[in-house]
Amino acid sequence: MIVFATSDKGGTGRSVTSCNLAYRLSIKGHNVAYLDFDFGSPTAGALFEIEQLERGTDSGNGLHSFLTGRTSRLASHDIRAATNRKDLQSPRHPYQLALVPGDRGGGEFGVSAAVVQRCIELLVKCRQEYDITFVDLSAGRSAALEIVLSAMAASQLRNAVARWLVFHRWTRQHILAANGLVHGDHGLKQNSESIGYGSDRLLDSLRYVRTAVPSTGVAGHEAGGSGPQWAWLRKQDKMLDNLAQINKIGTSVTLGETPMEPVLQWREQVILDADVDAKIANAQTREAFVALADDLVDEETWKLAGDF
Repeated sequence: MIVFATSDKGGTGRSVTSCNLAYRLSIKGHNVAYLDFDFGSPTAGALFEIEQLERGTDSGNGLHSFLTGRTSRLASHDIRAATNRKDLQSPRHPYQLALVPGDRGGGEFGVSAAVVQRCIELLVKCRQEYDITFVDLSAGRSAALEIVLSAMAASQLRNAVARWLVFHRWTRQHILAANGLVHGDHGLKQNSESIGYGSDRLLDSLRYVRTAVPSTGVAGHEAGGSGPQWAWLRKQDKMLDNLAQINKIGTSVTLGETPMEPVLQWREQVILDADVDAKIANAQTREAFVALADDLVDEETWKLAGDF
């Protein structure tokens, strides 16, 4: 399975959520690779707390160099062996969790037939070596998005199981932006059709993920919100639900959501069971990541027709 993580805007929590899903799936018995296709900001190494890869690799063998033909030897790092975080080094989980970083200071680059061909070769290899490959894309209508769409339209990957996750915050601006990325001009749907991937094929394998969703339940009210503020939040939540339905981002096409989490706001990281046991991270956040990971790989999730 190849999982493409994208968003129209930055600051959606796309990368930190994807890293947490990759980790959760690895400890459930899957060999997982994480490809940092966020070419303008290749910082997945920071989320996995690998000091030498916090801004990408400076060894000239990252994704930028590979895709543009400057090297044929692409770096791949065992996250558990490379991380500086002791709890993430746990030897109890024998399944692979690998990071393929971008190049430090690499930036965006143009799309060409040669670049697409190298991407095809990379994804074919990942399918052979890993159960699940995450591809974290640059925000918006980026070159990275065009490259992977073109690659997935190739005959070598036509039978590949692909999942497209579109991340957005639970705000008016982000809902409108997510709709535009999928349904707007030069968006995913339009481009998939023109490239030859097929819009039906795309939408059948696409779901939205809502991130940092505030609690509007009784527990959230009791946690300190004033009566008027709580009532206002509930009203806004209903308005956002209606807006999401109008913009084809309703619950039938939503994989799940993550709650507001102070640990992720203050320090974007992989949330481990140890963080929850120590009362540092909230159990609800861990449960949200577990549920997202389970639903992502559950075939029944993708048999249900969404309202696009």
